[in-house]
Amino acid sequence: MRADRTPPRAGLRPGMVWQIALRDLITTLRDRRTLNATILMPLILIPLLTLGLPLLMGNLIGGQQQSRQQLGVVGTLPESLRAALSSDERLPDGTVTRAGVDLVPVTDPLTAVQDGTVDAAVQAAGPLPTRAGDATGTLKLYAKLSNLRAQTGAYSKVQDVIQGYNRQLTVQRLSTLGLGADTLEPVRIQPVDASSAQERRSGQLAFLIPMLMMQFILAGALATALDATAGEKERGTLESLLVAPVRRAEVVAGKLLATATTALTSAAFSVAGFLLSGVAMRLYQENNPGQSSQIVQAMGGQLSLNPTALLTVLGIALTTALLISSLIILIGIYARTFKEAQTYVAPINLLVVLPAVMLQFADFLNASAALYATPLIGGMLTILDTVKGSPDAAHAALAVAGNLGGTLLFSLLALRSFGREEVIFRN
Repeated sequence: MRADRTPPRAGLRPGMVWQIALRDLITTLRDRRTLNATILMPLILIPLLTLGLPLLMGNLIGGQQQSRQQLGVVGTLPESLRAALSSDERLPDGTVTRAGVDLVPVTDPLTAVQDGTVDAAVQAAGPLPTRAGDATGTLKLYAKLSNLRAQTGAYSKVQDVIQGYNRQLTVQRLSTLGLGADTLEPVRIQPVDASSAQERRSGQLAFLIPMLMMQFILAGALATALDATAGEKERGTLESLLVAPVRRAEVVAGKLLATATTALTSAAFSVAGFLLSGVAMRLYQENNPGQSSQIVQAMGGQLSLNPTALLTVLGIALTTALLISSLIILIGIYARTFKEAQTYVAPINLLVVLPAVMLQFADFLNASAALYATPLIGGMLTILDTVKGSPDAAHAALAVAGNLGGTLLFSLLALRSFGREEVIFRN
């Protein structure tokens, strides 16, 4: 049986394209799991990742600094050093910014730390200096350095106290020579953050924004594209569509429109999820000042866009949705079954995840025009530039052109596959 009953070649009929797209969209809308992945998941997962991760780190580090830990002690510590280790640092209003440690005598510091009896331990190999001019001493500090909890707790507190104790003895020594504390710092560095307000808001987790956005575009496109190609081949409904008075190009365009619509819907809700997390993060920082709030601000991951930047992000999302949709349609029509198509599209996740993860090192990249013109990667770089407050119209245009070029290539290849009976009927 021949499936080629296509009318004479002519331009695409928008009405026919829309009917095919609507047919596939209705099939997608009947699957509640697809709706959850397209709409609910971006609104839930994005705030959890971009807000929950900084909050978790902020509460972890801030909580360790504001709670007391057990510090094992072997040997004799100067009384002033013991007092500095066990005392709390407070703000004028009484708020504890760094709690002291409880000193616990131990006999074997290594074993005490390993079995969790104490969080860290110090061992004085000999007498430690108590005043300026005394001989230097060595203080061994035992801690599980591979443990983040230990590093941010007793270990860091001991380091800070020892640094302050050394400075105190040094200042005493200088005073005997008629010199002041300024002698230790003949040149002082005054850091000035040159980052824009948007760069500070996006912070260290800015690379998550394009990564998650691309992931949800891919998730939104997968269900519709695979069902409209491999799924229809498996059910036998694709053959009836191709023998209808409809052009092959209209079939490809309709399926591309349907797939891109669900992908773009997912992208739009992912943008909404980032905006929602940005609002929630600002409210948290306003109502919870302190170290944990500072850590949340440093890690960032917020999305705050002006109208021009929002249009840029949506433009990149639209062309990326077309690019990914056309690629999945090309793969889906080649597969015999829905499960086989899922196997083929699995590596696409790597095409999205690996470049997105590398974006955390984007400051080291030589972002040339060729890189921005590369499909998918150029879009990720443009989104990252936009959320950091440094968009470039030329780079955005290159990214859009690269995505559209890739879309055209994959669409032509898909059209060619739709015209080959050995591909259509290979199930």
